[in-house]
Amino acid sequence: MRLTLAVVILNYNTADLLGKYLPSVVKYSDQAEIVFVDNCSTDHSVRYVEENYPQIRIIKLDRNYGFTGGYNKALQHVKADCYCLLNSDVEVTPGWTEPLLRMMQDDDSIAACQPKLLSYCEKNKFEYAGAAGGYMDYLGYPFCAGRVFNNIEEDRGQYNEPREVFWASGAALVVRSELFHRFGGLDERFFAHMEEIDLCWRLKNAGYKICYNPESVVYHLGGGTLNKTSSRKTYLNFRNNLLLLHKNLPEKEKTKVFLVRAFLDFIAATVFLLQFKPSETKAVWTAHKDFRKMKKLYYGQISTVGEYPSCVCFRSIVFAAWISGKKCFNQLLDYIK
Repeated sequence: MRLTLAVVILNYNTADLLGKYLPSVVKYSDQAEIVFVDNCSTDHSVRYVEENYPQIRIIKLDRNYGFTGGYNKALQHVKADCYCLLNSDVEVTPGWTEPLLRMMQDDDSIAACQPKLLSYCEKNKFEYAGAAGGYMDYLGYPFCAGRVFNNIEEDRGQYNEPREVFWASGAALVVRSELFHRFGGLDERFFAHMEEIDLCWRLKNAGYKICYNPESVVYHLGGGTLNKTSSRKTYLNFRNNLLLLHKNLPEKEKTKVFLVRAFLDFIAATVFLLQFKPSETKAVWTAHKDFRKMKKLYYGQISTVGEYPSCVCFRSIVFAAWISGKKCFNQLLDYIK
């Protein structure tokens, strides 16, 4: 029996994006229900959808619950075999849902997958937030096939084979609804950033696979809610990355990993200061301080899995990229298991 799909778009004050990106979703997602979830926007985005796309179901939330809470609350009211969590700044292409659903249909062990994410602004290049599937090094630094730190590769067909990955991008994440709810959805304490990595890691620790399918292609603008240089984004990325490690790392690795991370994060904060970005430095220190306060909230929710799951890089990508000059994904393959 064919899997059903709901394409769920979480919105917060993105009225200026909807006229550009929503038409492709409506045109090319005819096999799916489209659900527009509004995080209590103050612009005219809801009115725009109501007036132009009456076929789209709208769920209005009473306040801004962030990426995590917004999706968790809305998806309690959406019925489908699979959800696609789709950013409001994504342009999709003809037939984009078919390869993703077929991949999920053919293999019950796949919990989630993503399409090939290319840049909306430079369509021959991968997009930062997901590219050709997400990976992580053993210290918790996420990267992608097609993007290592800020080095973004041109798409030359080098990642045109479907494969298992560590995490699928929240910009266009297809996940089985039953597993999403069984594993508690997105961690609402994260609010935004790295919540999809946390969900994927929990699913992988339970024995499921996360995959990438290049037969499906979408174009992502990126940075639609928080600017890349936002100190708020820096804070969330550092804090949530520490929470991610605390929740999911094998217990025997924690002492070593957190010692190394403390050193590397100190270096990052110092670099921000030398670049005359004191708000970014403060964001790193505040992230560590708040992480120490939040650790106790996860009592009884820590993974007991004894090993890293598959698709982890067992060399620090900080040293690989900045010391050894290995800034392309294919240069790291020997270190990934």
